[in-house]
Amino acid sequence: MDGDLVALISELKKKEAIEVTEQRLNAGEDPLKILDDARKAMQIVGARFSDGTYFIPDLVYSGKILEEIAAMIQPGLSQTPESKKLAKIVIGTVAGDLHDIGKDLVTFMLDINGFDVYDLGIDVQPQTFVAKIKAVQPEIIGMSGFLTSVYQAMKDTVDAIAAAGLRHNVKIMIGGGVMDDEVKRYCGADAYGSDAMAAVDLAKKWTGGA
Repeated sequence: MDGDLVALISELKKKEAIEVTEQRLNAGEDPLKILDDARKAMQIVGARFSDGTYFIPDLVYSGKILEEIAAMIQPGLSQTPESKKLAKIVIGTVAGDLHDIGKDLVTFMLDINGFDVYDLGIDVQPQTFVAKIKAVQPEIIGMSGFLTSVYQAMKDTVDAIAAAGLRHNVKIMIGGGVMDDEVKRYCGADAYGSDAMAAVDLAKKWTGGA
């Protein structure tokens, strides 16, 4: 049954994946085990996207499947002691960029890996990041961007955080279609995450969650 769910999610078989999830929950299975299968499936989807087997619409669809499964298992997760949040993370797509595909996947993966995620959405102005940092005092900031034109917006956001006297309080990661380590250095971020699992690994490393 475990392998079945991994295969169904990674092969984008939504109806069957939902049915198997429901069966496992009704059988009283630990939702954390179902969650682990969702993680495994996500890694497969990411690998297939990287090698050109899957495309952006496939990523979007896999995200929808995972959202539905997350909604189904969330009540059970909230009752488990393991669900205590590791750290707070504020994430958003920077000003001038309206893409949310990668961000939404990262948000989901961080959430199911035990982080308290505050998603600011798309086209987020630097001062909006600053205001949220002041409000919730997160340990980590995640900035997403898919366009080369938003490199400066990322730098402006990091600069705004620094100008507000908050830079030393947070670790900043960037990610997105055209981001890399060079952009990380340009904008003054702490790390670049190539995909959703890389973002999770970074967050765990920074917060001692791994």
